[in-house]
Amino acid sequence: MSNEVRAQRGPQEEYPSVDLRMDVPHSARVYDYLIGGKTNFEADRVAAHASVQAWPSLPISMRTTREFMQRAVRHLAEEHGVRQFLDVGTGIPTSPNVHEIAQRIAPDARVAYVDNDPIVLTHARALMSSTAEGRTCYVDADFRDPESIIRNPRLREVLDLSQPVALSLIAIVHFVLDHDDPQGIVRRFMDALAPGSFLALTVFTGDTDPVGVGGVGREYNARGIPLQIRDQAETTAFFDGYELLDPGVTLVHHWRPDADAAPIRDQDIAMYAGVAIKR
Repeated sequence: MSNEVRAQRGPQEEYPSVDLRMDVPHSARVYDYLIGGKTNFEADRVAAHASVQAWPSLPISMRTTREFMQRAVRHLAEEHGVRQFLDVGTGIPTSPNVHEIAQRIAPDARVAYVDNDPIVLTHARALMSSTAEGRTCYVDADFRDPESIIRNPRLREVLDLSQPVALSLIAIVHFVLDHDDPQGIVRRFMDALAPGSFLALTVFTGDTDPVGVGGVGREYNARGIPLQIRDQAETTAFFDGYELLDPGVTLVHHWRPDADAAPIRDQDIAMYAGVAIKR
C-alpha cells in the first residue's frame, strides 16, 4: 500500500496528493486511536500505548476534551446565537463534528475547518457535509500562520468576518512551543474577528498529575511530536483581554457539564478549558 494518497474532493474543491508517512507517529492519528477511531497506523498505536503506559488516564482525558468541545459549540449556538465557527486544528473527522452540532441547532450555521495534517486532508469530504441552509469548508493551512488562514478565499466564501465568529482551538496549542508564541498566535486570530466573537480553547496540563502527564510529554517528544505542558496560569494567559464565561478556566469536565454526565475524577483529566467573548 502506497503512503501517498490523493485527498478526497469536496464540492468544487480538489487537493493534491499527500504523503501520510505511515511509519512515523502523527499527533492526529495517535489521538484518533486513543478515542477509539480507526484512522491510524502501527507507529501511531505504538506511540499511543507508550503514552498510556506512562499515564493510563490519557484516553479518558482525551474523550472528555472532545465532549467539552461538543458542549461549548452547543452552548454558543443555543445561548449566544453564534452562527459562524472557525475550527482550527480540526483533527480527523469524528462525528459529531462542529458543523453537525451547530447545524442541529441552527441549520444555517457556517463552519470553516482548518488543519495542515495530511491525514485530515484525506478525509476533508466528511467535514463538508453541510445542510442546504448552511455552509462548510476545509482549509489546508498551518495554525502558526493566522494571516494566511484569515485571508484564505475558501474561508472568506463561507465566513463573514464582519460578523461574530467562534474560534475553536481544541487540543492544539500544546503542540506549539513557547518560542513560537502561541498566545500571540491566538491574539492575531482574535484581532481579525469582529466584536462579539468567542474563543473556545483547551490547554494540556500536568497540574492534576505531574508525574504521569510528564511521562506523556516525554513519550510524545521522544517520537518527534513536540508537546508542551502548561499550568493554569499559563492557560489563563490565552484569554487575556477577553471576558471569560462562567465558570472561567477550569478542567474540561467542570465546564458546564451535562446534568446526566458520569462522574470523572480530576486526576484523570489533563486539560484546562475556557470560553471567552471579545467585547
